[in-house]
Amino acid sequence: MNINLSSKIAVVALFAVTSLSTVQNSVKELNKITSKNLESILNNNKHWADSGAVATYIPELAKVNPNKIAFSVVKPNGDVVNVGNIDQKFTMQSISKIVALFIAVKQYGENDFFKRLGYYGTDKPFNHFANLDNGGKPLNPMMNAGAILTTAMISNEGEDGYLRIRDMVRYITKNNSIDYNHAVYQSERETGHRNRGMFHILKNSELITGEENKLDNYFKQCSIEVTAEDLAKIGYFFANDCVRFDGDATYKNADLAQLVESQMLIAGMYDASGVYARNVGLPSKSGVGGGIAVAVPNKMGIGVYSAPLDAAGNSVAGYHMILELVKQYDLSIF
Repeated sequence: MNINLSSKIAVVALFAVTSLSTVQNSVKELNKITSKNLESILNNNKHWADSGAVATYIPELAKVNPNKIAFSVVKPNGDVVNVGNIDQKFTMQSISKIVALFIAVKQYGENDFFKRLGYYGTDKPFNHFANLDNGGKPLNPMMNAGAILTTAMISNEGEDGYLRIRDMVRYITKNNSIDYNHAVYQSERETGHRNRGMFHILKNSELITGEENKLDNYFKQCSIEVTAEDLAKIGYFFANDCVRFDGDATYKNADLAQLVESQMLIAGMYDASGVYARNVGLPSKSGVGGGIAVAVPNKMGIGVYSAPLDAAGNSVAGYHMILELVKQYDLSIF
């Protein structure tokens, strides 16, 4: 054999072994995460909540306690570590969009689904009418217009669309008590004029058929109540090829997981997604209820909660807790 070729093969083999060893060592370290580790990070960053403000455009959200904070990790081995106000429930809001996207692409296939909307990131706020004028399709499934269309596509009669999303959240989290908060739903329904406008523009463009019960399903999915642990389990699910934290592989699909994670990365943190990708470097999805779900590809899930938000609508303390954990364990994909 040619000596140069032999040397190249040896280098490639050594690189592969070294990379595998590095990944294995990384997983071992992540499986050692304890509540003490998370408690330290939470205490280091909880003061950031003072620089944010709770969402008020949905009146019911303005009533939340801004001092509640929680931090959860589902480790590579499926074990859960929780600290803070671990029983605190809050509404998913936009985090529900990644579950709806999963269901819709599974139903329609990626090509047919994305004939009606785009893959694009944007510098526009989550509730912007971007690209809807003159028959344009929504930029992505993470902005409200794209999410409203996504839910309408999986909705048939009555609560069908909402129930499909709720049941998938229940499956992923293995928590059959999960349901929507009726007071938040009514608050969203009564004040959601902008979302209602998007629905009717999409209907006018023949991207949506049917009546406003399909929009009601969107309001209900946003009002689903969860905990930080539930979000960590959702993050784990998409990080690990749609395999549940307990190893249940009913929905295993590496390609679909990659699609959802890619949308989380480019558009999951609203118009702050680019800066967030630079600083954190992980697929993440936030909601104005104060939660963030994070997927650490092929490793683990992270869930945080703290209601005060930054100007883009992301949890301030939640972001800083994630950032410290990422730097401490070198979790960025970049």
